[in-house]
Amino acid sequence: MASKTNLHLSLGLGLGLGLGLVFACSLLSLVSAQENNVLFETINFLRRGQADVDLENYDNGLVLDTEYDFIVVGAGTAGCALAARLSENPKWKVLLLEAGGPERLVMDVPIVAHFLQLGEMNWKYRTQPSDHACLAMNNNRCNWPRGKVMGGSSVLNYMMYTRGNRRDYDRWQALGNPGWSYKDVLPYFKKYEGSSVPDAEEDYVGRNGPVKVSYVNWRSKISEAFVDAAQQDGLKYRDYNGRIQNGVAFLHTTTRNSTRWSSNRAYLYPLKGKRTNLHVKKNALVTKVLIDPQTKTAYGIMVQTEGRVQKVLARREVVVSAGAINTPQLLMLSGVGPAKHLREVGIKPIADLAVGYNLQDHTAPAVTFTTNATSLKFEDFADPTLINRFNRMEGPYGSPGGCEAIAFWDLDHERDEDGWPDIELFLVGGSMSSNPAISRAFGLKKSIYDALFAEIEDKSLNAFMIFPMILRPKSRGRIMLKSSDPFKYPLIHANYFAHPYDVDISVRGLLKAVSLMEQRGMKAIDAQLWERKIPTCKQHPYKSWAYWACYVRHFTFTIYHYSGTAKMGPKSDRAAVVDARLRVHGIRNLRVADASIMPEIMSGHPNGPVFMIAEKAADMIKQDHGFIP
Repeated sequence: MASKTNLHLSLGLGLGLGLGLVFACSLLSLVSAQENNVLFETINFLRRGQADVDLENYDNGLVLDTEYDFIVVGAGTAGCALAARLSENPKWKVLLLEAGGPERLVMDVPIVAHFLQLGEMNWKYRTQPSDHACLAMNNNRCNWPRGKVMGGSSVLNYMMYTRGNRRDYDRWQALGNPGWSYKDVLPYFKKYEGSSVPDAEEDYVGRNGPVKVSYVNWRSKISEAFVDAAQQDGLKYRDYNGRIQNGVAFLHTTTRNSTRWSSNRAYLYPLKGKRTNLHVKKNALVTKVLIDPQTKTAYGIMVQTEGRVQKVLARREVVVSAGAINTPQLLMLSGVGPAKHLREVGIKPIADLAVGYNLQDHTAPAVTFTTNATSLKFEDFADPTLINRFNRMEGPYGSPGGCEAIAFWDLDHERDEDGWPDIELFLVGGSMSSNPAISRAFGLKKSIYDALFAEIEDKSLNAFMIFPMILRPKSRGRIMLKSSDPFKYPLIHANYFAHPYDVDISVRGLLKAVSLMEQRGMKAIDAQLWERKIPTCKQHPYKSWAYWACYVRHFTFTIYHYSGTAKMGPKSDRAAVVDARLRVHGIRNLRVADASIMPEIMSGHPNGPVFMIAEKAADMIKQDHGFIP
């Protein structure tokens, strides 16, 4: 029954939502009453999806004008928000360009987040091989997913909503960036938030913004045990996006009604057919920002779309919001970057800046535990009632990739309730063997998977994972060009664990996760460490510090938080690429607005802070062009 219904659904989605609706209707006379109910729910899902298709198709057939006031490169988290805000001025014509295709409702079912990394909506980047990190991955290379779709990585991520710590932003200001203190950025967090989290601190939360934030209306016994155990360890249950971050809570998510709330859905869907001064072009890869080498002024872009290259001019500004990999790549292709490196690949430098340096990311060496409580398994993803329950907002289908709960510790100052956390633990209510997409998404070597996880799958054990994510890594990597060809992927040198602190805090976080099994909450579900050894760490005594350090270097799971590659800072900072108003140093009419500008990565998941950056960038641009005071 499950396989038959799944075939019906996949055919419906594969034929396109409009044809799929007709196809599903034609089957109603051929199936049993039970199947009939599933097909009715499939039709309801397809109808919802068709509404999204209609919105996405609104921009189809757009013929680009030769000139716009503003060109925004990249329709990701920042780009959608920025284009929407800039086009609030009806006198400005704004162009938003996206290399990927349309967002679809099937992408917005939270539980299937793992599978999206296997599709064409992912750039599918990989780091350069390493001998000290990513050792459990194929060819010692970590997969680095990035969204290539309307909404960017807000369509690919796990919808975990955090702001970080107030000290993160005070630190940004202290590094020479006036206007970026927590006091300055808090209004922008509140501006975009449309939170329905009932116990959020009212002085700190936004209720009426476009980006919906909510609890998931389903909780497993495993997540409840995790929350109990963290409190028994000394944390308080609190709104970690409020005044104090240290604490534990069920996850705040960028979802509403069990549906992913991407930047595209939040900012652009409400404008379709209503804002004629905003043009959106999909499947359009920007290959170069045009900069006059004499005046050092950006004046347009070159874009590959519909099989040809076009020049589009910008009367006022070009804003690059392509993310921490594509933004530095595009800047360097345009002559903005380290002069020596640019010459090596045949590009004439226009501005000698540290583009591509300062690359940062959060990693988390997931630890697996078994339990007598029910965990997520592959059957849950193949259940023929999935669409039924998703439509009715029931069950785990609104859970973002199975992520359910989150906790923050300041391990160096555990008695300080209002500390600056250095580790985050988040709970996933399934294991690496819960569905085949997880190990494929991470790119695990088969030998590693077989040694550690295959037994869980073979015996159909209930298992879950805790990810100890380091919050303030000290290692720095770099993005470099492979060549001057814009279609060649850049070289990603993650440089994980170059600083010994990162290994140390990862092991301490891992041990914190293991220690929670001694708390009453975890004992109530008979949670136990899954004690299978990594074959290539056998030279170290099991559970010794050296063993766990080896474990960390193997399971270098990126949490997809690439940032810092176009660092914000004063001109006196030789590592800075943009100033505090996000203007590229030495180049007029060119800005960057995305995670690239973060001088230091914030203590949490950066999707929310990138919304904040976009909102603040829009106001600064409006101010600089006289639209608002």
